Amino acid sequence: MSTLHYVVREPKITRKNPPLLILLHGYGSNESDLFSFANELPDELLIVSPRAPYTTVYGGHAWYAIDLDANNEKLSNLEEAQTSIDMLAVWIDEIKETYKTDSSTTFLLGFSQGAILSYALSFQYPNKVQHVLALSGYINEELLPKEGIPKTITTDYYTSHGTVDQVLPIALARKSTELLEKFELPYVFSEYPVGHGVAPQNFHSFKSWIEERL
Repeated sequence: MSTLHYVVREPKITRKNPPLLILLHGYGSNESDLFSFANELPDELLIVSPRAPYTTVYGGHAWYAIDLDANNEKLSNLEEAQTSIDMLAVWIDEIKETYKTDSSTTFLLGFSQGAILSYALSFQYPNKVQHVLALSGYINEELLPKEGIPKTITTDYYTSHGTVDQVLPIALARKSTELLEKFELPYVFSEYPVGHGVAPQNFHSFKSWIEERL
């Protein structure tokens, strides 16, 4: 197995090849963050939450570093981001093989930085996952495939964002839906009157979206 540490919730309903849900936490967090609501999700899912490979100054973890330039604008370390994407792509295959999951039903749910990576991985590794849930994140165009979005992608997308998000402004999420339309990829988009977080209504919405695809 790869070096990514992870936690797992086995399916509560025994199935030979369970559907897989992967949780990607945000910047400065860890594998336990999103995993806190794992037991509230459908019983048939195998749920796995990896820890990002880079550490932050406050002891958290990140998929890539974020720095500030001279104008106090955020700068993403794209080299680290790409390393994490490639690492996750290998790790996902290892998880599928280890747990004998249903290779046709893989969900990738990311929050914030985890959502940015979820989008990028789905574009760079077409159909490695069938369903992406991007919460409070956006499509970083610098992480799009240089050759363009493959026409073979059949992944669908659930995306949501808080209207008063001060970490990642909602304009970024709205621009992402425009890109999904441009790429002719199916998606649903919801806005909630919250900041950088997941409202209870948001949770019930994406839970239903998952259930509809099982």
